[in-house]
Amino acid sequence: MPELKRLEADHAPAVLAFESANRSYFAASVSDRGDEYYERFADRHAALLAEQEAGVCVFHVLLADDGSVLGRFNLYDLDDGTAELGYRVARHVAGRGVATAAVGELCRLARERYGLHTLRAATSLANAASRRVLTKTGFVPVGATDPADLGGKPGTWYQRDLRDEAGRPEA
Repeated sequence: MPELKRLEADHAPAVLAFESANRSYFAASVSDRGDEYYERFADRHAALLAEQEAGVCVFHVLLADDGSVLGRFNLYDLDDGTAELGYRVARHVAGRGVATAAVGELCRLARERYGLHTLRAATSLANAASRRVLTKTGFVPVGATDPADLGGKPGTWYQRDLRDEAGRPEA
């Protein structure tokens, strides 16, 4: 059974393997991270852990039973009870409800563990799967993104109010 875990230093090899194996798959929907990301991955991973320690962000990995990473689910720019949500799942589990379940779990953690009341997420108009995940987990569209927010692609901002959980679908 996959488990959503807070990012730790020892997750680095599995995260790099996940990012490398799915690079072309991700690049079809979001801007490619570029070669430098992979070449300097250890530095980037350490920087993420430092941001997490500082309370600016909270990063999670969805781990398979064998320890491999099935997805990444992150809360960015925590500020005054709000945060931005970002996520990606491996190609081989896409379309199976994995992202929906993990986003639902992260919303619960955001409210119960991290004390957040509002989450926002942006997705491109071309990314129907991401829009579907957000809608299924209680996010509603709140306006257009600046194309600069999504690597030059047009998109939509979604938002979920975690204070009013009545009637929200459980993921």
